[in-house]
Amino acid sequence: MKTKLVTREGFNALKAEHDYLWHERRPEVTKIVSWAASLGDRSENADYTYNKRLLRQIDRRVRYLRKRLNDLTIVDYAPEQEGRVFFGAWVEIENEAGDTKQFRIVGPDEIYERKDYISIDAPMARALLKKAVDDEVVVSTPEGEKQWFVNTITYPKPSDSDAQ
Repeated sequence: MKTKLVTREGFNALKAEHDYLWHERRPEVTKIVSWAASLGDRSENADYTYNKRLLRQIDRRVRYLRKRLNDLTIVDYAPEQEGRVFFGAWVEIENEAGDTKQFRIVGPDEIYERKDYISIDAPMARALLKKAVDDEVVVSTPEGEKQWFVNTITYPKPSDSDAQ
């Protein structure tokens, strides 16, 4: 079961994707499908076949986004979070070998195409919750337990454009 949390930026990005697909992309593809269908025999019409499949993919994603956007809970920054790791935090961690990693803890819908985001459902994120700077974090991995230390914790501050 996916966690139903999302940052304000993540929610706005999902909403923008929905609006683009519904208001711009789908009408474009629908026009192409109508044009290709008007040419006659659809069984050997590559434009019709390809764009019909694309239309189904768009419709599937729009249905998913509509349902998901209604289920999500937006978690905004709160000053009380400062100094500890909570949802939406940028965290830098370091192991004993000196390897560092930096990432943001976000909802599972926000991690795609981002190498610097991890899901709140990930073992690393779960282990980091409520930790402070210089705290030790032990994370269970398939290779065994790994030890990390929290170097920094920062939160993106809300801007006027996000408070919509």
